[in-house]
Amino acid sequence: MTSTTTSFTKFTFFTVAALVFQITGLSLFVFGFFPVKPALSGVSGWESFFAPGCHSVENQSQTQMEMGLSPYELKSLYQDLSLIPPLFDRLILMVIDGLPAEFVLGKDGQPPRKDLMDAMPYTHSLLSSGMAIGYHAKAAPPTVTMPRLKAMVSGAIGGFLDVAFNFNTQALLDDNLLGQFLRIGWKMVMLGDETWLKLFPGLFVRHDGVSSFFVKDTVQVDKNVSRHLENELSRDDWNLLVLHYLGLDHVGHIGGRSSSLMGPKLLEMDEVVKMIHLSTIQTHDNDRGRTLLVVVSDHGMTESGNHGGSSYEETDSLALFIGLKNQVSISHYASATHNSILQVDIAPTLALLYGVPIPKNNVGVLISGTFDCLTDHQQLRALELNSWQLYRLVEAQLPGLSCGDFSCSGFIDDLGSGSGECSGSMEKILRCLFMNAANLHNSWKYKKETGFESREDYRSTVTAYHEFLKTASEWLSRRVTDKPVPLLAFGVVAMALSCLIFLGLITCMSREVYTGEKQHLSGSSNSKIRWCLDEAFILGVVLILVMSMGSSSMVEEEQYIWNFVISTLYLLLLRKAVQSHSGRSGSALFLKAQNKRSDFQLCAIFLLLISGRILRGWHQGGVNWTHLPDISKWLEQAGSNLIRSIQLTSGLLMMGLGLFALFLFVTNTKLVRVVALFFLISGFLVLWHIMEYQDNEFVSSDYHATLLAQIIYATLGVGTIGFVVALPWLMPIQISSTYSKHKINSSTLVSVDIQYKFPLLEFRDSSYLIGLAYMLCWCLLQLLLQQPINSMPIFLLLMQIFTSMLYYSSSGPQNKEWLEVALLYYVGMAGHFALGNSNTLATIDVAGAFIGLSSHSTLLSGILMFIITYTSPMLVLLSMVMYISVKDTSYLAIPQSVDLEQFLKMMLGFPCLVPLGLNSILLTAYTVVLLLMRNHLFVWSVFSPKYLYVCTTTVCIYIGVFVVAATEIYIYMVIAFRSKIQVSISNGIL
Repeated sequence: MTSTTTSFTKFTFFTVAALVFQITGLSLFVFGFFPVKPALSGVSGWESFFAPGCHSVENQSQTQMEMGLSPYELKSLYQDLSLIPPLFDRLILMVIDGLPAEFVLGKDGQPPRKDLMDAMPYTHSLLSSGMAIGYHAKAAPPTVTMPRLKAMVSGAIGGFLDVAFNFNTQALLDDNLLGQFLRIGWKMVMLGDETWLKLFPGLFVRHDGVSSFFVKDTVQVDKNVSRHLENELSRDDWNLLVLHYLGLDHVGHIGGRSSSLMGPKLLEMDEVVKMIHLSTIQTHDNDRGRTLLVVVSDHGMTESGNHGGSSYEETDSLALFIGLKNQVSISHYASATHNSILQVDIAPTLALLYGVPIPKNNVGVLISGTFDCLTDHQQLRALELNSWQLYRLVEAQLPGLSCGDFSCSGFIDDLGSGSGECSGSMEKILRCLFMNAANLHNSWKYKKETGFESREDYRSTVTAYHEFLKTASEWLSRRVTDKPVPLLAFGVVAMALSCLIFLGLITCMSREVYTGEKQHLSGSSNSKIRWCLDEAFILGVVLILVMSMGSSSMVEEEQYIWNFVISTLYLLLLRKAVQSHSGRSGSALFLKAQNKRSDFQLCAIFLLLISGRILRGWHQGGVNWTHLPDISKWLEQAGSNLIRSIQLTSGLLMMGLGLFALFLFVTNTKLVRVVALFFLISGFLVLWHIMEYQDNEFVSSDYHATLLAQIIYATLGVGTIGFVVALPWLMPIQISSTYSKHKINSSTLVSVDIQYKFPLLEFRDSSYLIGLAYMLCWCLLQLLLQQPINSMPIFLLLMQIFTSMLYYSSSGPQNKEWLEVALLYYVGMAGHFALGNSNTLATIDVAGAFIGLSSHSTLLSGILMFIITYTSPMLVLLSMVMYISVKDTSYLAIPQSVDLEQFLKMMLGFPCLVPLGLNSILLTAYTVVLLLMRNHLFVWSVFSPKYLYVCTTTVCIYIGVFVVAATEIYIYMVIAFRSKIQVSISNGIL
């Protein structure tokens, strides 16, 4: 094995080693850092009705007490122990997916807009008459359905990574309301979102589930629920009826809050509320018992209709209790609508209303307004049961917490005033607050027995309980499992080591390439290669990005950094081109050729600047300034016809640009015509889909639209793979002094020795066509999947990349290769934000992820969602195949450098290492930032979502680099094999 081959082997080994280190470190950090909610095993039982620390109770096994009891006997036991009579016998839980509370209750003390009130007249009449009371129920991020449903039925806040599990829901094993209801013999029915069936398999006696992910369907998905409603309301064989309506959430995903479908959908939901109220609540049927209707939403939505983040619009969910007419007294409309709770407060409230134990891992606090009909003793008993449950959960997190032994009645021997100040550690504060509330309650009981209780004593006790409950709930909500510091440290070290290896490989590559270029240019007057301003700025960008990561505001508005970076780099290239144009000397013929090339470079840079400015203004982006005007908002106001015209125009321009790029390639005209025909067929199929089926608001799932989309997927997929496999075999190889040329890069500096041993130009021809196929097929796919408003930005991104290729091909060794690759990487990141993406989960486009799917598939929809979100970075990575074909490689003309594996290393080195190296720096830096910010106020709402994006970007880089490397290695192997056969034939061996 030669030393050169050894060098290539080491290069490959260190690259793979760096990837292994990075993947290992990232995996360890993610699973060590992100919270797994603290949970107590088992379920709450009869012991929850006794004070914590009551040894005579807790020493008995729950199964010993409850085993053998029938559901009816267990229900009676719970009622006897709770000392609170159940207020209701049946529950209807109506979930309106994605409904913001302000649509029903208003915002900041103001009622909802008139059009919203007109859309739900019956609901507002219930609120104004005191028959209903509503709450703004704040949901915890991530605001997606599955973790929000878990929070409502268990009272526990799920882990942040539940956003990933939302697309592959598993059965809920933690203690929850439905499990408690099942134990006392309740029969349950579910209609709507099939997430309930996945969370509670086998629990419902009847069910009709629908998929929540076909967001184009806004009609049938709700009709499927309502068609059963009349029949279910007339039956008396159920205790819990779950209705989960998805249509309003789908309306939001399609058209946003201001969609023309929003009003009719709200009116439809209002009619459902009216039907339930008139048939089961207003008309009390003694055989069926009292029924409570609870209308909730799992989350809100942004102006664009998305959700997942932590903004007020996304976390403002609804909790509406209907059927409390004789239990609460509403003096005016505002008191029924301007109350705020946490979403987790729903679980303990319903548990106490129906006389079952509060779920064991609940962190919520009962909603006091729902218990106003109870006596003072019963209301304090409800607060006491809630405090005991939270105390047990706190005690599990703070094992040293102890308030001494309680008597089984809940009395403590010391009957102090309970008004002492609480300070010190959280453990001492919680103990003090709990003791204060317990002592005040015991004192109130004692005075009541002796007939000396006062209203002030009652209010003091309620205040003390609420102070403990609020403090404990907030502490538990923030509490996560202790992070394994050694594991996190090892993960960071592994990622840092990976980063150093990548940077070391890039440095070694730069030295090798610099040596080759210096030898090649040694005879010219321009042999001195200097450090340029644009190169220094490229590296400075990394420092700017790392420094900005520590600011939550800069994380939220990261797009401004990338816009600044790209604009500045283009201006630096313009400066270099102008200096090059004005500093030339030589013969008239030479100057004419050089001036022509400089003029072309200037035009290319101006085109990049103009397209970049349009992209920057297309979407306002970010979090805090999305309300400001931009091009996309102006076009949406102009109407759907204009947007569709822009879509069609973008598609035609994309096809025209592709044909232009194809016919710059003049070798093998027949082959080019076949490729061009494929692009035209694919392009017109996409345009057909746009004209016929891509209506933003009024077309739900359509069989023909789905079939056409599947045909497009098959055409693009099979065609692209076919070109990759076939083109290296079909490209003609000529072992002669006449070689195929690109107009785009007509370098004739490749020696006959190299061409004899390895046909470089055939390799570049194949790379050029395959790279162009990758880019055009990817853009046509995005034209199908992206929001219609993003069609023009996709074309502008394609034009920017192709213009950059033209600029690089004409600049020769003027720009270093690592700089060109880094600039393309930055273009991809700027384009990511130009398409409307941000660092919040709310901007993920869910609607496009189900185009062409005839049935729900978590895997396929997840892949499509990834493709839509990472359109721009992946486009840039795929373009590296084409970049390899147009970059300057004149330094390879030295005979000593002629080694096939060394050649492959020089071709692949920078296009693969620079994206990996840049991403490695950002990944490692942000990992350290996240670790330092672990106690920051916005760690879960700002920094953690950003880290998920960083991790997913890393996966995108891996996929893109793998595709580039695999493609080029395959081309290399085929061309080398065919070249060897061709040489053998020429020498008469075969």
